[in-house]
Amino acid sequence: MIKEWATVISWQKGEALLSCDVKASCSSCASRAGCGSRILNKLGPQTNHTLSVACDTPLVAGQKVELGIAEGSLIGSALLVYMSPLVGLFVVSALFQALFGTNLAAICGALIGGVGGFLIAREFSLKFSRRETWQPVILSVALPPNALRVETTTSADSQ
Repeated sequence: MIKEWATVISWQKGEALLSCDVKASCSSCASRAGCGSRILNKLGPQTNHTLSVACDTPLVAGQKVELGIAEGSLIGSALLVYMSPLVGLFVVSALFQALFGTNLAAICGALIGGVGGFLIAREFSLKFSRRETWQPVILSVALPPNALRVETTTSADSQ
């Protein structure tokens, strides 16, 4: 199970609207100064992802929840999204190269195959997204933001 914390935006009728922060791929690595991935993460937009998850427990805006998704569904969706355009690109490119014998035909076949693979991935991902095993679930719920209050006193207040 892959876990991530999210913040509740709203909860209505058993449906929680959650916001997940996008985290950089590396933030605690020892080689931060010379890391190309860290620089690329700084250049990109820092966005939040909003998703809707079924939840019977009433939630309060600002409350933290721990989400979980099965590894198998995450790996399956990654394979679908990345591999189908790639396979389409190579297969149709090779087919056009064999049929027409020119590099231009191979390039056109690669474009057609890549776009076709993307469209196939999009169609299958819509079907797979309806599966219950591919949906994130709420694993645990933190205290509401106003449930715990800590008071501190200074020495001047206690005299």
